Amino acid sequence: MTSTGKRASLDKLPEEVASMFDDVAPRYDVVNDILSLGQTRRWRKVVFDAVGAKPGQRVLDLAAGTGTSAEPYADAGIEVVACDFSLGMLRVGKRRRPDIDFVAGDATNLPFADNAFDAATISFGLRNVTDPHAALREMLRVTKPGGKLVIAEFSSPVNPLWRTMYLEYLMRALPEVARRASSNPDAYIYLAESIRAWPDQDHLAAWLADAGWESVAYRNLSGGIVAVHRATKPGQAPVHSGPVGKIRRARRAAG
Repeated sequence: MTSTGKRASLDKLPEEVASMFDDVAPRYDVVNDILSLGQTRRWRKVVFDAVGAKPGQRVLDLAAGTGTSAEPYADAGIEVVACDFSLGMLRVGKRRRPDIDFVAGDATNLPFADNAFDAATISFGLRNVTDPHAALREMLRVTKPGGKLVIAEFSSPVNPLWRTMYLEYLMRALPEVARRASSNPDAYIYLAESIRAWPDQDHLAAWLADAGWESVAYRNLSGGIVAVHRATKPGQAPVHSGPVGKIRRARRAAG
């Protein structure tokens, strides 16, 4: 079966990635729930708790897509800005949640002032950015001193057998499920390849430190299929702080 849908290359050219996400936007959240066996809701809850934002604070949700990751903040009365470079995703999100502030923006050149947010977060989007190092620096710039960064991203399962089974699922089962559930299964082949090519937990932790973040730590979810990294911008800490639980202090890694 040959798909006519759009697929980005692992070079992650911004126009290719944006076009691909525009194409899958209408059914993106449904397909994600199917492919993750419903785990996305649990992962979002862990991220929300790790950010620990309170009413009166302002949160940047980067690579927010249709806004499902921004909804918990809005529902809790927290000001949240859902930023993404896919206009198709933003349109779907705005129709669904007109109360959320959706903003088009490039993660490597954010359209926000310095120190504009109490916290920044990005879920399953950093690996799709053409220059993730620049994105980490930009999130540092727009976060207030003492503010938090929380990243949820696919990572490397810690058990070798589990890692082998997971990679087999990524490259064989996931594209087949996507063919049945998505209008553009080729996009999910790209997503599987991008997950396999992404660095492990300690390498991402090193990137955070190199970008200027401090107190870098992470928590593995689902055996390391997903890792939630958190860090703090140097400066005076904010009053409110949320738990992340079962944190591993990140070991310094080269690369």
